[in-house]
Amino acid sequence: MLPRAAFRALRPRAPLAFPHTSPIATPPQSHWLRSYASNNRSSKNKTWKQSDPVKFDQSNKSTPNPIHPNEQPEFDAAAAPERNDVSSKSQTPADDAQASGEATEQPQKPLPDLRQGIPSTFGDEFGAAESRSPKHEHDPNNITEDPDKEPRPGSGREGGELPKSAYETSTDRRRNRVANWSYLATLVAGGLGAVYLGRNWDTEEEAKAHPDAPEGWSPAAMYNRAAARLSNQMGYYTEPTFPKLLPDMDPAPPMTLVLSLEDLLVHSEWTTQHGWRMAKRPGVDYFLRYLSQYYELVIFTSVRSMDADPIIRKLDPFRIVMWPLFREATRYEKGEYIKDLSCLNRDLSKTVIIDTDPAHVKLQPENAIILPKWKGEPGDKGLVALIPFLEYLAMMGTADVRQAIKSFEGKDIPVEFAHREAIAREAFNKEMAEQKAKKPKHSAGGFVMGALGLNKPQSDGLGFTEGYEQGKMLSDQIRERGQKQYEIMEKEIRENGEKWLKEMADEEKKFQEEQMKNMKTSAFSWFGASGPPPEKK
Repeated sequence: MLPRAAFRALRPRAPLAFPHTSPIATPPQSHWLRSYASNNRSSKNKTWKQSDPVKFDQSNKSTPNPIHPNEQPEFDAAAAPERNDVSSKSQTPADDAQASGEATEQPQKPLPDLRQGIPSTFGDEFGAAESRSPKHEHDPNNITEDPDKEPRPGSGREGGELPKSAYETSTDRRRNRVANWSYLATLVAGGLGAVYLGRNWDTEEEAKAHPDAPEGWSPAAMYNRAAARLSNQMGYYTEPTFPKLLPDMDPAPPMTLVLSLEDLLVHSEWTTQHGWRMAKRPGVDYFLRYLSQYYELVIFTSVRSMDADPIIRKLDPFRIVMWPLFREATRYEKGEYIKDLSCLNRDLSKTVIIDTDPAHVKLQPENAIILPKWKGEPGDKGLVALIPFLEYLAMMGTADVRQAIKSFEGKDIPVEFAHREAIAREAFNKEMAEQKAKKPKHSAGGFVMGALGLNKPQSDGLGFTEGYEQGKMLSDQIRERGQKQYEIMEKEIRENGEKWLKEMADEEKKFQEEQMKNMKTSAFSWFGASGPPPEKK
């Protein structure tokens, strides 16, 4: 194989045209110029250095440039490495000039940024070829991979000589047949279910409970009955568990006090140091035990029973509170748990509820006393301060507690009640002073009658007359009696509290054993046995 230099020597070259001829014959210069590195290397520095480029004096206009840049460029694109191949022999100078022109016309691309890695050249290598080749979508039904044999528009499954059913398999026809029968069965079942839900009421109680959906076979009546039955089914999740949350009592309790649990009697908080902790509000024990002699106490919370029942057991171990009610007894509406007092089975004119959330009592706001939430302050007295007002409502025989609560609307009840009581005390003392001034002085006859016990004032049957003589208001005498009853209760708890707790634990354990025995009996009855196997002693 000949070297590249030999091919360059055999390649025909065009003569150079010089603009200015000289008497001295100048040998022709090749337009393939190469710049070599300077060989003047010093003994100290052995590194390669590029030689200085040739510079022409442009200031001297009389000396023309011996090399015309258009006729003899400094760099020839024909000397590219790809032209040094053996196949380049067949190319003519015209082709070299054309290739040279194309190479010079292309703009220089910016160098790639290699700091993030070497870029891929896949798109440049194959993307250009794909862009030049004609694009046509390949139909999956064409198994010949020949673009000329692509199906015409409108042929195949969507149209053409054969119908669409010709391309369906037996599995497709069976699947379509099953789907059609399923749709028909669903439609028939839906119609029968609608007729069953819209049937007449089964009992008279149901008819009375739904007066807006009377009996009859008209479409409107059937629709109303079906809607009422569906709402009853959904009411299992949104309505209270029972229509009567509290049992009937004879005689009925004179007054009922409903208390919230969260942020009223207790407060729970979580910290990274201690985790969950529960705090009992100051004065809760005194509040419950003192008012238990006047009210039927009920704890009504929106917390689930599995979470609230252990708290109530620790808060009230001696069962001073008669009835606990949990989330299952609330009404769920628009994302809120509402405590509906109409389901308590108690007279609303004798029922008071104390809560910290107005949304819980929005159905009966006239029966509610809303207190600020207790956040765990140790010196709080907001709960105990309500005792005088609640005691007054119970002992004075208020006909309707809703009117009494409405009279304190927009005011702090403990402060306002203390102010009204102070005004009443002032009027009472003034009246007692007037009565004493009108009373005649003691005479000898009066002294004798008094000694015989004949001139004593008549009693009112409640024992309040003597208190009036001593200058005590009715509320003062009621409070004194309440304090005595509370002291008696506290004494009984201190003396017999442990005994009561033990008895209640034994009763609860016995009740659980009976429940377990009944469950075992029910389970064995399914297998035809009369009961569980006898226990071994």
